[in-house]
Amino acid sequence: MGISNTTTAIPTSISRRDLLRSATAGFGYMAFAGLCGQTTEASENILTPKPSHFEPRAKRVLFLHMSGAPSHLDTFDYKPKLQAQNGKQVAGKGRYGRLLGSPFNFRQHGESGLWISDLFPETARHADNLCLLRGLHTDQPAHPQATMQLHTGSAQFVRPSLGAWTLYGLGTENENLPGFICISPPRNAGNYGSSFLPAIYQGTPIGSPGRGPRSGGGVLELANISNPRLSQSKQKIQLNLVQALNKTKMRDRRDDSHVEAVIAANELAFRMQDVVPEVMDVGDESGEVQAKYGINERATQQFGRQCLLARRFLESGVRFVEIVHNGWDQHTQLREKHASQALAVDRPISGLLQDLKDRDLLKDTLVLWGGEFGRTPTAQGTDGRNHNNKGFTMWMAGGGVKPGFSYGATDEYGAEAVEGKMHIHDLHATILHLLGMDHTKLTYRYAGRDFRLTDVHGNVAHEIMA
Repeated sequence: MGISNTTTAIPTSISRRDLLRSATAGFGYMAFAGLCGQTTEASENILTPKPSHFEPRAKRVLFLHMSGAPSHLDTFDYKPKLQAQNGKQVAGKGRYGRLLGSPFNFRQHGESGLWISDLFPETARHADNLCLLRGLHTDQPAHPQATMQLHTGSAQFVRPSLGAWTLYGLGTENENLPGFICISPPRNAGNYGSSFLPAIYQGTPIGSPGRGPRSGGGVLELANISNPRLSQSKQKIQLNLVQALNKTKMRDRRDDSHVEAVIAANELAFRMQDVVPEVMDVGDESGEVQAKYGINERATQQFGRQCLLARRFLESGVRFVEIVHNGWDQHTQLREKHASQALAVDRPISGLLQDLKDRDLLKDTLVLWGGEFGRTPTAQGTDGRNHNNKGFTMWMAGGGVKPGFSYGATDEYGAEAVEGKMHIHDLHATILHLLGMDHTKLTYRYAGRDFRLTDVHGNVAHEIMA
């Protein structure tokens, strides 16, 4: 018998999966399969409510974003010296050119005596619920970058939005609704995106970019919420097939959080078909409530519907809602256009605040109003104001902030924040704190480092907390 020259190749390496499958009669592989099952099961609960770092003052957030940057000098930051020196030529730090006093009168309102422009007579009725932040400032003087920083904390890099971080940190209270919704979304999807966070945490847009959701039969429209070509039972069969493929991929890449997020998103989208149309149908609201929001008046109809829809989402357990109202960039025609913009939102905001209060929701709902920066005290042209990132005003209401309170200040002309200064990082740190989260501990491991909303910055403004 001859000796065969054929040899069997001896493997020089073996994968961990093959080792688990072959060693000790496969008991290791059985344990591995069990862990995969736990991971898949956990993926279905990725949005389950999570404990906060400490006792929260607010449970949810409503951000009323006035895109384009309202003038703080014509809304919530009264400057008597600017009024007195209207038309005077000035030169100095932050002030160059001809001073432009506000064309709108300011009055004190409520027991708190907060100064508020006549642009907002209805909102002014809630002066004793407002917390004015008059010392805000940001790094960016241009709209895209300033808006990006306002939403994500970064003007240079794509980062998760404030809403995404909130949802990541706290989860949501209704498994059948998105935890983060953006109504009339900005054109830059990054402002409500999740970036490197799992995709399940990004905002769900309602309405076309820059426009509110349309109405039809009392139901506000959310695109692609259902498939009219397939019955729900057939959609479930389709979903089960897709999810089975996703879970197979999860077994191969069990550390891939994005696959996990896709599985959770698919399940959520299927459940939403039954719940979302009902929540979005404002037709069952009483005529009194609809009138409160100004839905029956042309000027306030669109924003009023959006505010009422936001209240219904918040009441149903959505964690973070943003409404975007465009058109506040008045380089010219300040008097005319600011008046038109304010008319569209004033009554709906007042109705919203009152409705939240009547339903005992305002106490733990943080309402935030404002734009990406402010405007200059000097005129641009004859009746406009240029961008001003050095000082501006936003306001908060509810959610554990001091009511009827003014914090911070700009200089005597309103050109620059000088007291109680709050950078956007400080604003974000304060919002997270009100939600019961330590901004330094809300982190996500990505690309070899721990990221957070405030990066390496941010100070909490404890002075504004009730």
